[in-house]
Amino acid sequence: MTDIQPEPVPENVPEPRPRPARVTSVRRSLGSIVLGFESVIMFLAALVAFGLKALPPIQALGGGAVLCVALVACAGLLRYRWGYILGWVLQAAIIATAFLVPVMWIVGILFVALWTYCMVVGARIDREKAAAAGL
Repeated sequence: MTDIQPEPVPENVPEPRPRPARVTSVRRSLGSIVLGFESVIMFLAALVAFGLKALPPIQALGGGAVLCVALVACAGLLRYRWGYILGWVLQAAIIATAFLVPVMWIVGILFVALWTYCMVVGARIDREKAAAAGL
């Protein structure tokens, strides 16, 4: 058998610096969660619109797929300020689906209320965290 010698460790090698802690926004986290849940619900709502024949199959399923992809994409775009504006636009689009399937009034209003709550509370928590870190 051969003896394997470990490589010598140079003495002047600096210690690796630890990565700085990643600052996460509560508002962004909560918004992403809401948009993720909305994408699942809108997928199911597209199936309902298809099943009730409220729209032709291509429009019901295709439109639902586009809305689901837009919601997931918006969750990733919340790192930008305009991502939140897109989130509000998508909330309006979800409310607009109620003109095709009336039960979506309930779902849309609940999700708009949840989105609004998460945006307000998340921003407040972020402000409080920033103020505490500034001390």
